[in-house]
Amino acid sequence: QVQLVESGGGLVQPGGSLRLSCAASELTLDYYAIGWFRQAPGKEREGVSCISSSEGSTYYGDSVKGRFTISRDNAKNTVYLQMNSLKPEDAGVYYCAAKPYPCTEVARWYDYWGQGTQVTVSA
Repeated sequence: QVQLVESGGGLVQPGGSLRLSCAASELTLDYYAIGWFRQAPGKEREGVSCISSSEGSTYYGDSVKGRFTISRDNAKNTVYLQMNSLKPEDAGVYYCAAKPYPCTEVARWYDYWGQGTQVTVSA
C-alpha cells in the first residue's frame, strides 16, 4: 500500500526557515513526480512546487520562487521542501502528493496524498 508521510512542519517566525520531508513507501520515485501543495483555512489547495520523476526537473509557484527549494533523495525515497524567508502567508497545511511521471499543478491529477503537516508562520 502506497504511503506518503510528511514531516518537518511547525511554528516559525517570519523570515525563518523550515525543511519539510515527504517519505514514500511502496512507491519508487524514479517513476513518480512529487508535488507539494498547501491549504490555508478558507482557501483552496494551492500548488507550491513539484519535482519530476525522470530528470528531476523542478517547478515552483510564483509566490515561492526564490525562497523554496525542492529536492529528491531517491536512495531514501524522500522528497524535501526547503522553505526560507517564510512569510505569514506561507502558513497552512502542507501536503505532498504523487503521480506518474510529469509534474502538474492540478491537484486532482495526483493519485496519492499524505496526511499533511502544519506550518505556522507567526511572530
